[in-house]
Amino acid sequence: MENEQIKKAKNSFLTGENFYAQHLLGVHKLRSYYVFRVWAPHAMQVWLVGTFNEWSESLPMQRDEQTGIWEVQTDLPSEGELYKYKIQQEDGQKQYKMDPFAIRLEPRPGTAAIVYTIPEKKWKDGLYRGRSKRSNYFKRPLNIYELHAGSWRFHWDGTPFTFKDLSKELVPYVKTMGYTHIELMPVMEHPLDQSWGYQLTGYFALCNTYGTPEEFQSFVEECHLANIGVIIDWVPGHFCVNSDAIAYYDGTATFEYTDRQRAENVRWGALNFDLSKPQVQSFLISNALFWLEFYHVDGIRVDAVSNMIYLDYDEKQWQPNHLGTNQNLDGIYFLQKLNAVVKLAHSNAIMIAEESTSATKVTGRLEDDALGFDFKWDLGWMNDTLAFFEMDPIDRGNKLNLLTFSFMYMSDEHYLLPLSHDEVVHGKKSLMHKMWGDRYKQFAQLRTLLIYLMAHPGKKLLFMGGEWGQFLEWKFNEGLEWHDLADPMNYAMQQYTKKLNEVYRSETALWELEETPQASIEFIDADNHEQVVLSFIRKGKRKKDFLIFVFNFSAVEYPTFELPVPFAGTYEEIFNTELAEFGGTWTQIQEDLQSQPVNNKKYQHAINLVVPALGAVILKPKKISLSTKR
Repeated sequence: MENEQIKKAKNSFLTGENFYAQHLLGVHKLRSYYVFRVWAPHAMQVWLVGTFNEWSESLPMQRDEQTGIWEVQTDLPSEGELYKYKIQQEDGQKQYKMDPFAIRLEPRPGTAAIVYTIPEKKWKDGLYRGRSKRSNYFKRPLNIYELHAGSWRFHWDGTPFTFKDLSKELVPYVKTMGYTHIELMPVMEHPLDQSWGYQLTGYFALCNTYGTPEEFQSFVEECHLANIGVIIDWVPGHFCVNSDAIAYYDGTATFEYTDRQRAENVRWGALNFDLSKPQVQSFLISNALFWLEFYHVDGIRVDAVSNMIYLDYDEKQWQPNHLGTNQNLDGIYFLQKLNAVVKLAHSNAIMIAEESTSATKVTGRLEDDALGFDFKWDLGWMNDTLAFFEMDPIDRGNKLNLLTFSFMYMSDEHYLLPLSHDEVVHGKKSLMHKMWGDRYKQFAQLRTLLIYLMAHPGKKLLFMGGEWGQFLEWKFNEGLEWHDLADPMNYAMQQYTKKLNEVYRSETALWELEETPQASIEFIDADNHEQVVLSFIRKGKRKKDFLIFVFNFSAVEYPTFELPVPFAGTYEEIFNTELAEFGGTWTQIQEDLQSQPVNNKKYQHAINLVVPALGAVILKPKKISLSTKR
């Protein structure tokens, strides 16, 4: 008679409430034998085949008629052997399929799963995880270094670094540079490097190219011991069409929609998950919790959310829902359920959405009909900002709204500002190459772009290579241009980014009030179209805790720029993008700046300072009178 616990697990998988489905399905070692289970509800027959039975049909599996789960127990396999499921479809054809719940797959181009039992790890990151549970990341600095694990660095023989290598070199690098988190593009198994990991086949399997599951566990642990959080990209909306993976798993629409029109993802040549199916919900939510718990990752960035919540997002014919709208109600319900379950289990897990529209509330409470994410990528900010910086400065005066428009909606969501991998490939040019002008001016503007990223309300993300101004576009099959750092300008740019990251982490005015962005910023002048100078204040909780940012987006230096200030007193310059140590021409920062009375509509005091061309400065109150009238 079947174990009662197994019955409950099967039934809850069937109803979409089994959030640890990997403990039921896949392969599991029980004493001296293994049990294999796979969900293939419309299969005529399923066999377990592998190196242990010479890929023969000698191990037929038994079907649970209620759940469509097939099972077999055998003592034939040994650890490390390969296996697949051979599925006889309704039309009589037989197809070899990989195990959707495999935690390890053989190296490409092979597609077999590996009989693999990972020993329980004795983690040493308890102090970091304990601090994270007690920390409110909305009110803490969040500065993410985004990277593709397979191309951050290569060995001398042309092979990419594994997570064992990255533990030794990436972790100390990120710590030295002052980032709070890293974000990894998908690390799950995928058949084609050109997809960068966004066309998945093995959702529970670490990509074999990057090493073993144990090595990835150790990598995350090393990050935590260095006080660095780890976020992974995840793709629950669509999956790879390869016939040996989960596509039409039992010969019918299993993980995908039955309706071919809804199942096919034309834009990416993929298949869309049927997010209305309870079994698919169990599969995907289990997968999210698996990465959070088994690997101790700190957060998940959900890719292509728009594709999941809008019926008309893809390049094909579509039908409105029963309400007559373009919303994918199945996708919305799934994402709300996903975030509810994740937050119930791990309230401190960081859930991030890559979503490009404003029609659906993405971040915020489920009770307010939001999707429940913590942060949303602000792709509008990214597109407008980069368009502005690519522009000839002579044309920028009439386009200052490209920078200021984002302040109009910054309270609509909890935003993360991304300068991501998507913007440095496919002929879009690197961040450095996007900048206008000669090489010196490009570096000057890249420095200004990065300080603008830090000054704007919202959490931060920068893709690898941008920190030192790599000129070439990112290539998924090559390492970064580390030899660039032999050039004094690139090295100075890297040191600039490091120093800027230090300022971001140490100045509470840049993140303390970001749950309410409107309270954290005050404009001095957002309409200086003639000089193309933007100035504003970032504020902390205490009245005297504030920073003043002055940006000069023109190619002209202003040697006696009058800047209104909120209080009388002395202000000091704490950061200047044009210092020689950063690649500029200034040998020292400006002396303390004393305010003088002025007749200004907003403030009654002002200071005079030099504002560098294509540069920016940060000012901080040194000795001010808080009782003076504005």
